[in-house]
Amino acid sequence: MMRYSVIKNKFPREILLLKATPCKWGKCTFCDYIHDNSMDIEHINEVNLKVIEQVTGEYGVLEIINSGNVFELPKETLEGIKKKVKELNIKRLFLEAHWIYRSRLQEMRDFFGVDIIFKTGLESFDEEFREDVLKKGFNYKNLEELKGYFNSVCLMVGIKGQTKEMIKNDIKVALENFEHFTVNVYTENTTQIKPDKELIDWFQDEYRWLEDEKKCEVLWVNTDFGVG
Repeated sequence: MMRYSVIKNKFPREILLLKATPCKWGKCTFCDYIHDNSMDIEHINEVNLKVIEQVTGEYGVLEIINSGNVFELPKETLEGIKKKVKELNIKRLFLEAHWIYRSRLQEMRDFFGVDIIFKTGLESFDEEFREDVLKKGFNYKNLEELKGYFNSVCLMVGIKGQTKEMIKNDIKVALENFEHFTVNVYTENTTQIKPDKELIDWFQDEYRWLEDEKKCEVLWVNTDFGVG
């Protein structure tokens, strides 16, 4: 398991994959990352504090991810991140949170005292696919409400049941409405949700240009950020 990496291209930053307590939502049908969760707080902190020590602050930007949401990291881990942020004069954090935490985002801004880009794993703007198939739990009323909370969305492509039209619309909406977004090409895992190879091949041909799009980071495989 690689838990520390450096992203040198778009949005240069260090990135940490930390352990956390179980995801409070925990209903996403495609997700088996929750296997990295634990209820052993002492062990979680032991792992995380060692990883945090690897941060150098070279870009002044740090991203924290875990198998859920930043709010599920233990207090000691959060304090360790805060100490490192202050010590290295880190100016910006990338953090991830589910829609259920939307009313608590300011807590993290107040806690860390630096600029925060909040990412959220929306996966698709297509409500029927997102909620009926992926069970994401994003009951936002309209796009403006979603944008009012989150600066960045994570999209997923190449899943059975998804269509080219859905993907085209997802990319268009993200480009037009968000300062940053991530596209993850689905990798088969232990869940019942399966990849669509034909759709993935089409996406890789049709959207290779996203590599040159300033707003977008594409994970052609789920470890492209160097962690996992």
